[in-house]
This record gives sequence, C-alpha cells and structure tokens, in this order.
Amino acid sequence: MLSIGCFAYFGFHSWHGAYGLNSAAALELRRVELTQRLAQLNERRQDLERKVQLMSDGVVEADMLDEQARSMLNVAREDEIVYFN
Repeated sequence: MLSIGCFAYFGFHSWHGAYGLNSAAALELRRVELTQRLAQLNERRQDLERKVQLMSDGVVEADMLDEQARSMLNVAREDEIVYFN
C-alpha cells in the first residue's frame, strides 16, 4: 500500500510538478526569450566597446567627440535632424 502511494505521489509530480513534463514547453519558451535577450545585450556590449575604443586610443575622433558633446549638452543646430535612441 505504501509503495502504491509513493508511486502515485512521485508519478503525479513528475508529470505536473515545477520541473515535470508539462512544464517543459514553458521552460523552452523561457529559454528562447533569454537567448534573444542575451543576443541583444551582447550587441549592446559590442557597441559600447567600439565607442570606448574610439575614445581611448589616445586620439579622440572628431565625430565621436562632437556626438558625445551634443548628447551631454543637449545641443543641436537649426539645420540638423536629431534622432533619439
């Protein structure tokens, strides 16, 4: 009788539990979402590394300096079009 109870308990939780067979689809969906988020973060990191490299090799490029100054001071000329990220 005890073995039937244990079998029923563990059988139920292996099917319906948090890590059971029914939750495999939800875990797969979460894995896909996290993989996409990781790709976005890696792209952002590479962009930031590129900007740091442009500013840190001893000679700051004029375009990078101009972009950073305008961004920090919130300044634009009348004949310019400004795009915000």
